[in-house]
Amino acid sequence: MSAKVEKLENSKVKLTIEVSSERFEEGLKAAYNKNKKSIQLPGFRKGKAPRHMIERMYGKEVFYEDAANHVIPDAYEAAIDEHKLEVVSRPEIDVEQIGAGETFIFTATVAVKPEVELGEYKGLEASKVDVTIADEEVEEELKKRAEQNSRTIEVTDRAVEKDDEVTIDFEGFVNGEAFEGGKGEDYPLVIGSGSFIDNFEDQLIGKNIGDDLEVNVTFPEEYHVDELKGQPALFKVNVKAIKAKELPELDDEFAKDTSDFDTLAELKEDITKTLASKKEDSAKQEQQDELLVKAVENAKMEVPAEMFDNEVDNMVSNFANTMRYQGLSLEQYLGMTGGNMATFRDSLKDEAEKRVKGRLVLEAIAKAEAIEVSEEDLDEEMKKMAEMYNMELAELTKAVGEHEKENIKADLATRKALDLLVENAKEV
Repeated sequence: MSAKVEKLENSKVKLTIEVSSERFEEGLKAAYNKNKKSIQLPGFRKGKAPRHMIERMYGKEVFYEDAANHVIPDAYEAAIDEHKLEVVSRPEIDVEQIGAGETFIFTATVAVKPEVELGEYKGLEASKVDVTIADEEVEEELKKRAEQNSRTIEVTDRAVEKDDEVTIDFEGFVNGEAFEGGKGEDYPLVIGSGSFIDNFEDQLIGKNIGDDLEVNVTFPEEYHVDELKGQPALFKVNVKAIKAKELPELDDEFAKDTSDFDTLAELKEDITKTLASKKEDSAKQEQQDELLVKAVENAKMEVPAEMFDNEVDNMVSNFANTMRYQGLSLEQYLGMTGGNMATFRDSLKDEAEKRVKGRLVLEAIAKAEAIEVSEEDLDEEMKKMAEMYNMELAELTKAVGEHEKENIKADLATRKALDLLVENAKEV
């Protein structure tokens, strides 16, 4: 077997592959053995007709297609390995020459990973991010924790206030007629949550248990029910119950009950450290994103469309898995959001392009800087993965093959390249 490579535009190559007549003859024999059981000729039992008799009856070409399909995969893979091509698409196969006793010649056109011409990537400017933690941020976090440790109490001695949870019966009317889906009984509604349209919730403030009232609203123009879009509506509402959250006092006792600390001051100090760590991580991520965008803009590459399509496929698959964990299929999600697969894929294209180009540039930087990933680096990453998947390290190591390990190393190399961008950046 021999193969020649011709470079085409947009990071595609055309392989012209020649397979010896002897190897093609093996393919013809395999095709005959595969099909002979289903062929019956006069004078022969089914499956016993000699190959030359079948070819005489139906023509020599009768086994060519199956013979080609038999020899193409191995020849194609051998050509890819010989020329060390990083293929990113399925091949387009065209047969150029085929016949018994002849060299079998076919072409395979494929997209390959593009070469990246790096521009400036060291000394890029990055916005300086303030990671100072203000007292207000600590107080806001304390309020959240107080909310999480609050208790709900029945309210009977006052009217509805913002943030209360009220239980209501309601029925909606448009042009004096009740409409489908506009009625509810014992419905829990948090005032200020924005769960209901327009200013529905605001009109309940100041009302008491047992009050009957009329609430006037207007459906938004983008409402999901066509008949109700932009329509004024009247809801008849009865307030049946009021509940409020009772927040704990933010004192030393609160600290003891909700944390490992004995005083509120210690808890605040720990919250400050935690918020600072999160803000630093977020700041680093922002800088990495900003610098990578600039490095991509400075680089030159011809990325085949297939790479973007493959990334969209991965993103769709990952999102579908996330939905599955939440008890929804992707089809159910699309139905609930009024979308379809075509529009969903379109919405992912920009992010897919950003990811593909970013990774290509980072791979090129890792190569240019001769970044190496040691076995110690790999072992450390495997330990982190084992913790994340709640597995024993030995179990994970056994499950991960050499190909997967090489992929992990490649990911680690791109992370190191990203760190290099940050380390060599200028903060402005």
